[in-house]
Amino acid sequence: MHHGAITRVREIRHAHLFCGIGGGARGFNKASPRVGNTLARFVCVGGIDVDAGAIRNFSRITGCQGTVMDLFDREQYMMWHGREPANDWQEAIPADIRKAFGPVVDVAFLSAPCKGFSGLLSAAQSKTDKYQALNRLTLRGVWLMLEAYKDNPIPVILFENVPRILTRGKWLLDQITALFRAYGYSVNLDTHDCGVIGNLAQSRKRALLIARHIEKVPPFIYQPREHRLRGVGEVIGKLPLPGDPIAGAMHRVPALQWKTWLRLALVPAGKDWRALNELSVVDGNLRDFGVVPEMPLRENALGVNAWADTAPVITTHRAPGQGRFSVADPRVDTRWNADVLGVREWQKHTGTVAGRSSSTNGAYSVADPRPPASANQTYHQYGVNEWDKNAGTVSGQSLPGGGAHSIADPRIAGKPRFNNVFRIVPFDQASPAVAGPGGPAGGVAVADPRPEGKGYTTTKYKVTPYDRSTRAVIGASTTGDGAFAVADPRPACLNRPDREGYSTQGHYGVTAWHQTSRAIPAYAKNNNGSWSVADPREAVFDSDPITLPKPDDRLTCRIIATDGTWHRPFTTLDLGALQSLFDPEEIFFQETTEQGDIWRCHTPFDLIEGSDVTKREWIGNMVPGAAATGMAETIGESLILADMGESFFLSSREIWAKPGALALSVNNDQAAFALDASA
Repeated sequence: MHHGAITRVREIRHAHLFCGIGGGARGFNKASPRVGNTLARFVCVGGIDVDAGAIRNFSRITGCQGTVMDLFDREQYMMWHGREPANDWQEAIPADIRKAFGPVVDVAFLSAPCKGFSGLLSAAQSKTDKYQALNRLTLRGVWLMLEAYKDNPIPVILFENVPRILTRGKWLLDQITALFRAYGYSVNLDTHDCGVIGNLAQSRKRALLIARHIEKVPPFIYQPREHRLRGVGEVIGKLPLPGDPIAGAMHRVPALQWKTWLRLALVPAGKDWRALNELSVVDGNLRDFGVVPEMPLRENALGVNAWADTAPVITTHRAPGQGRFSVADPRVDTRWNADVLGVREWQKHTGTVAGRSSSTNGAYSVADPRPPASANQTYHQYGVNEWDKNAGTVSGQSLPGGGAHSIADPRIAGKPRFNNVFRIVPFDQASPAVAGPGGPAGGVAVADPRPEGKGYTTTKYKVTPYDRSTRAVIGASTTGDGAFAVADPRPACLNRPDREGYSTQGHYGVTAWHQTSRAIPAYAKNNNGSWSVADPREAVFDSDPITLPKPDDRLTCRIIATDGTWHRPFTTLDLGALQSLFDPEEIFFQETTEQGDIWRCHTPFDLIEGSDVTKREWIGNMVPGAAATGMAETIGESLILADMGESFFLSSREIWAKPGALALSVNNDQAAFALDASA
């Protein structure tokens, strides 16, 4: 059909009820279907929503002024809000819809509130008066639209909602279908995947009702063209790394609890919280994994040159940890005697006792076989006192090497020491390089699976099995002071019988970089679905060094999981890109400089007003723009054909409004379909 020069441009006016921030309307604006020499240009004539903040974003995103309007009737308003409306509140009527959209509309799109049909809402709650009022608003919105244009019917009307409306809302869909037929429409109700229609990186299945006015649009409307589902990395990989200031506030990494970061790091990519049950826990500790600081070192750090090798370039920061700045020196210091640091056997005689008899200038040490109890250790050199025991006499020489003048201090305080980058290391893998400070506070730690026979008395972060008794409860009973945590088999809000679907909704789920995302809801968070991603890109944080945090400490950090990626939550900007609210390549680009590749920004993107939670709700509620474009393309083709007087055309694609095939030969305005529109 696409051949020859354009000789005619057909303007298609589209309107959106329950429009939100305008993702669907923006998608319609981008459609440009063509049949023969006729090109269609979609023009938005308005959007209606009760949310004033959403309408302000709608107006900016679509370039068309939206309208703030409450579509509840008085009874529905009181059932939803639990109170009478304000004195200046007015019930919307069909004339208000016509005033907002103008006298002519070619395509209308309705995406009514779906909370009453959501799987995150229990069946019992969905039947309450509050949510039944929201469900009835869907029917009222359809009636307002149909009645507003009864004298000049809208040729095509789309109605989208969550798939569960097909079961929970069947009674409502029966009424909506009858209402459409009463106004002269042929109706098809089916499901579709927005991701397949829009070439998205998420699978977003929705129930879709398409109503074709039989007199105005005789031709069939065929199914939109389909595309493959992409991996999330193909989309959000075109954005700067989270936290990059150039990406703005919507690309911030949230501050999560340390234990939440650990959960995400331990969940394999593509799985969710249930994978944590497969981890082996011994005495409250992970048997196979530990957490160690990431020790970023330069190439050749701690390198040793052979005596015959050439040295690298000498820099101002030359040090063993900065490069290959050590040497294997074969020369023996001639000032040392042959027996320097020598140790005598117990039954052998010593050498001549000289005036400077010390361990570093001869064999002046002995391998003493006597146990400590039989030795005369009057001063208990390097002795360590227990915290709850008294000290020995304090003398003028109270030093660690002169007696029991050290203490096992259980208090761990002071300034944090590591960068907030950590690594999960299996017990059977190599440790990172051992740096200068050393020790657990400045080096590495290991998850030792050999607890038996150690005589440990400390029970830091001990987890008590659910069927065991706890230790004594003291005034400082916290998770960091003893065995005061419990392995509770009753996961709150995950397996509750009144929260249908929660146990299988992928909580703490991590999406692999190459995988397709699930449908993005209004409240996408790391702990209520698969809303984290295994990001393989290298991230850099500029922050003060810290120690291993406490479980409930909130922070932004990167834990390198065993697959070598950073398991992090999707940012708000990530979700907007996955919903095709904007094209990342139209916003950001990389520029090569002497300092390397640097991200640049053509035009900053942000939703105006609203908290981060509100913005994520707006994004989750919107119709993906790219999917809307796919729908508009095929609808536009049918409208152009209708203008040409065509009543039938062939296509290799399936017919979208399948009942229309019957409607061409049979009058569907029958008594069984009739519904009194004034009722």
